[in-house]
Amino acid sequence: MKILVTGRNGQVGGALQHALVGLGEIVTLDRSQLDLSNLDSMREVIRTIRPNLIVNAAAYTAVDLAETDEAMAYRINAEAPGVMAEEAKRLGASLIHYSTDYVYDGGKSGVWLETDATGPLSAYGRSKLAGEQAIAAVGLPHLILRTSWVYGLHGKNFLLTMLRLAQTRPELSIVNDQIGAPTWSVTIAEATASIIKKFPDLAEAEHVSGIYHLCSRGQTSWFGFAEKIFAHSLIQQKPKLHPITTADYPTPAARPKNSVMNTDKFEQTFATLPTWDAALGECLQRIPVETPQLLKTN
Repeated sequence: MKILVTGRNGQVGGALQHALVGLGEIVTLDRSQLDLSNLDSMREVIRTIRPNLIVNAAAYTAVDLAETDEAMAYRINAEAPGVMAEEAKRLGASLIHYSTDYVYDGGKSGVWLETDATGPLSAYGRSKLAGEQAIAAVGLPHLILRTSWVYGLHGKNFLLTMLRLAQTRPELSIVNDQIGAPTWSVTIAEATASIIKKFPDLAEAEHVSGIYHLCSRGQTSWFGFAEKIFAHSLIQQKPKLHPITTADYPTPAARPKNSVMNTDKFEQTFATLPTWDAALGECLQRIPVETPQLLKTN
């Protein structure tokens, strides 16, 4: 089986390069090799590679910038996945695509189910929802995996921002009225590998096609996430943390207040997922080997 992975330099794409080893011929491409903003070029690349499965880990993820760059966000997050789906269908291939908690409006009091109505608050959220709809409209074997609060030891994310700020700031103010499930990029990659191991040919398991929540179990706030990061014994810089409200930290793009997604459907179909704090602990344990510079002190 030939698996095409997009977004190789991203958080999830990078983790997939390791998680998918042994599952087939893995072809990983970065933006210079597969430009999602150039749809014609993208078609040519896919037709040349002729994969059996496309795992699309590439996306426009600059949530705030998308408010003033919605056309590009829509091209990469909506139009490109639709084209991938068309090309995959033409080849008799399948598609695994990652989406986001930002397709919800955050107004629900309980956890979100895959069947709940969407209502994105931001340009980024609208573009990701449009991508989901474009894939579904093509009618090929596919999985749309909604994840949340993705972090890891590479790229740009909340964990790395906290560790960087702690190098120079004795106190940090963190939003405490948005809740969700921080999800390690490795969790996403390993869960994806579990899917492929269980259903190597999605075309022969069309009953599993559809939308799933792929995120850690449990919930916390950004403030709680930060507390857990700095409570770890490996982290020597421990700034004083102050809880603030969303209103105290305005951003161009509105964020959902509640991003907590129920993962029962995913776990019953594919694999068990870890709790967010257990995954965070495992991630932090890898810092000395993978990114020791994060532990330097002033």
